[in-house]
Amino acid sequence: MVSKRISRDDYLNKLIAFKDKQLIKVITGIRRCGKSTIMEIYQDYLQKEMNVTKKQIIAINLEDYDFYDLRDPKKLYAYIKERLLPDQMNYIFLDEIQQCEDFPKVVDSLYIKNNVDLYVTGSNANMLSSEIATLLSGRYVEIKMLPLSFKEYVESTGNENDLQRKYTTYLENSSFPYALELAGHPKEIRDYLDGIYNTIIVKDIAQRHKITDTMMLESVTRFIFDNIGNQLSTKKIADTMTSDGRKIDVRAVEKYLAAFMESYVIYQAKRYNIKGKQYLKTLEKYYVADIGLRYMLLGSRSTDVGHILENVIYLELIRRGYDVYVGKLDDLEVDFVCMDQKRTIYYQVAATVRDEKTLKRELLPLQKIHDHYQKILLTLDEDPEADYEGIRRINALDWLIGKTE
Repeated sequence: MVSKRISRDDYLNKLIAFKDKQLIKVITGIRRCGKSTIMEIYQDYLQKEMNVTKKQIIAINLEDYDFYDLRDPKKLYAYIKERLLPDQMNYIFLDEIQQCEDFPKVVDSLYIKNNVDLYVTGSNANMLSSEIATLLSGRYVEIKMLPLSFKEYVESTGNENDLQRKYTTYLENSSFPYALELAGHPKEIRDYLDGIYNTIIVKDIAQRHKITDTMMLESVTRFIFDNIGNQLSTKKIADTMTSDGRKIDVRAVEKYLAAFMESYVIYQAKRYNIKGKQYLKTLEKYYVADIGLRYMLLGSRSTDVGHILENVIYLELIRRGYDVYVGKLDDLEVDFVCMDQKRTIYYQVAATVRDEKTLKRELLPLQKIHDHYQKILLTLDEDPEADYEGIRRINALDWLIGKTE
């Protein structure tokens, strides 16, 4: 079967924008989200659109056993150096760079050459930890990659018909690109997701952090996946799990959460005091990189339509480049406070607001904000767009595919 390759245009355009710029392009994201594929798409672009020759491209995947020896930094550097063309620009692609010990020195040595344009990927945020960031400070740009957005998924189907059904399939079948190849084969999709999950939990987290109690690690994972969109603290997680008979202390929970976030399997949304305009340090919310992984782990019994929609919206806001926080306003909560260099937008998310009481409850936090920033209520209701004294109610699926802003 020929693999269906989805053009990830948003990411491709970012790479094109940084072409030949004196910056290391670092693509980060959860395993199997498409980092290797976007580098292949970009290499095709360079050859077909920019007349770059094959000899100008050096591509190495450090998880490929063919390149196993190149995990040694000296061998990696020597391999690349002997292939550099002296009188032309060389485009170097290093996939899963964290597999090379002491890789920052290799990267830095390549960076200082005038005829090198360097691209690297990694599945662990640890590769950009403080000491590495210090060494490469001001020399790299990070491109944060996620699995397929709903818009990308819909585009892969060829049309925008029947969005509600496609949304359900998108959630159940997973947003990992390769899952499209397995459409209609739920067992194969489950096995595929199980493989990703076990690689992240066992290989990326348990081995790297020397965690021996993998059953407890999995229990914490299940707890977080089951509580997406709920306010949590490490103490609350530890206390709840201990009372359920799985004794764990706060420090262990902190360690596990940090590891999950490092591997991009979960994202943390901190709280923001809207009135006081200050960031709060407690009761964060967590969202998962892929709802399909959540279904695989918890089963379809855990179908919380509102929190799942909230999760999808959160990831989309991250894709669109916002810093995203959970808003606190006295004793009320605004689902998302989104900020970038230009503006702030407030979002409230609900599965349905057709019930009058639910509508009033969802509007209230937004009505209490007395500034002039945009306020939007996103729902799955297939109703015409409405306006409540400046608060727009929009269909979430139309918003996700970019039909409405």
